[in-house]
Amino acid sequence: MNIKDFTLSDLEALSQKIRDRILEVVSQNGGHLSSTLGATEIIVAMHKVFDASKDPFIFDVSHQAYAHKLLTNRWEEFATLRQFDGLSGYTKPSESSCDYFVAGHSSTSISLGVGAAKAIALKNEQESRIPVVVIGDGAMSAGMAYEALNELGDRKYPMVIILNDNEMSIAKPIGAISRMLSSAMASPFYQRFKKKTEQFVDNFGEGAHYLAKRFEESFKLITPGILFEEMGIEYIGPVDGHDLKSLIDILSIAKAMGKPVLVHVQTIKGKGYEIAEGKHEKWHGVSPFDLKSGTANTASSVKSATQIYADALMHEAERNPKVVGVTAAMPSGTGLSALMEKYPTRFWDVAIAEQHAVTSMGALAKEGFKPFCTIYSTFLQRGFDQVIHDVCLMDLPVVFALDRAGIVGEDGETHQGAFDISFLRLIPNMTLCAPRDEKSFHQIIAYAAGYDHPCAIRYPRGAFLKADHLADSIPFETGKSHLLISNESDNLFIGYGNGVGRAAQTMEYMEEKTSLLDLRFVKPLDCEMLRLMAIRHKKWYVFSDSCRIGGVGSALLEWLSEEKITDVRVMSFEYDDTFIKHGNTRLVEESLGLLPEQLAKRVVA
Repeated sequence: MNIKDFTLSDLEALSQKIRDRILEVVSQNGGHLSSTLGATEIIVAMHKVFDASKDPFIFDVSHQAYAHKLLTNRWEEFATLRQFDGLSGYTKPSESSCDYFVAGHSSTSISLGVGAAKAIALKNEQESRIPVVVIGDGAMSAGMAYEALNELGDRKYPMVIILNDNEMSIAKPIGAISRMLSSAMASPFYQRFKKKTEQFVDNFGEGAHYLAKRFEESFKLITPGILFEEMGIEYIGPVDGHDLKSLIDILSIAKAMGKPVLVHVQTIKGKGYEIAEGKHEKWHGVSPFDLKSGTANTASSVKSATQIYADALMHEAERNPKVVGVTAAMPSGTGLSALMEKYPTRFWDVAIAEQHAVTSMGALAKEGFKPFCTIYSTFLQRGFDQVIHDVCLMDLPVVFALDRAGIVGEDGETHQGAFDISFLRLIPNMTLCAPRDEKSFHQIIAYAAGYDHPCAIRYPRGAFLKADHLADSIPFETGKSHLLISNESDNLFIGYGNGVGRAAQTMEYMEEKTSLLDLRFVKPLDCEMLRLMAIRHKKWYVFSDSCRIGGVGSALLEWLSEEKITDVRVMSFEYDDTFIKHGNTRLVEESLGLLPEQLAKRVVA
């Protein structure tokens, strides 16, 4: 959609039309809502001032870019948002050439902008192209953003950075950056100055009070820019992010400056949908809901793995004051909200800073505490070096609770929890284990709370696949598996974590009986049990919601090779070597051949 010739009133009407379309689709499909509604005028102004067909439009995380999709020839197709074989909920160049980069993790945008600016300079295209970056205040809490700003301020590449400041990120703002303005207001200098001013103006009536108030507002306007100006970045703002005329005027000025400029824009999350306006986490990402009432269309009565984890950890925290925990900007998503509320000095949200979260927990472990580092599987990738260098190298007893391990559905490639087994299994001193159901989850948290080495526990998004009917769960012992079903058969199903339930479901589609082993630990393996299984069963089938390369099947094959056992065949039903697309989880699994009825046919074959 070319909006270059639109009048201001046309653009304002278009913004409302975009909001209506976003609400229509997200209420049906689910998705990110409050952030993308809040960014609507920013994106309309960007398309008015810049050219998305040649200027790199770079959205941090990109969950706020729905308006951009609608303005780049995806209006009708937008109905397929987050659906299998439909539009991604994030920017994706394979959908449109106007999507510059795949994005799903936070705080990468300014680095991408610097890289694009370097390329533009090398190609002598600075007269016709300029990178435009949109980054939220939450993403500015991660160190990578400042690494990029540090170089940009030194090299002075032309770039426009739009800081979308809605004062809440996903959860409540955390950290010194978010509180910079309030800290300045509370400084001794400012308070002394304010007190003397108040004493002075008390003698001069209402007019003096008015002038003093205007001065305070002006002070607030210039204070946030100090950090960026000191880094060599021109600063403009704050600007009303819902005033299209001001946005267009200021972005036009920033574009013409020929240097790095940060435009500080203040927006309201959920703008235009009164029910969602100004809320914190609830409306960030939503399931399908009723537009009129704002209530979710469906509510599962089955307890999620996240809720089970929160309950189990609360139990351990109540009985052991040494139990502490951290999350990186996901207190509600990881179930830590209740613990943070009850024990605010023991459980923390450190904002979007996985590296800091991991390393800080290493120090707490060294001081004798028992840290639970609760992070989505996909986001722990961002703390990989810290897991090695700051936890495992010193064999510190940090527990990594990896939520959303496996397929996560509509969030797609950037969020699938496929790789944690592969990248953690290679680290010395690391123990890897997984529960199969609610009772075993409580048992594994109790086990981890008393374990004196690093360990990682993975569990799925949503509920566990039904596996609690197989056998009563027994307490966890390091490196010990649990044989759930024993049959005289050549076949052995080996399940890990949620894979146990998948294996059990697959057995329901088979006439031939098979044995079922809950592996429990993929590192260390239960060598004694595996030797016994190698004698009894010559065909092993591996069920684990994880990447095949470096995964559970690989661990078993390595063990068989070391044991010089050559008469056992291993078939792994883990994920192939590809990034897994977004969509309804069942449809995604069907496309991968991972539904129980499909797996049963593969076993028979």
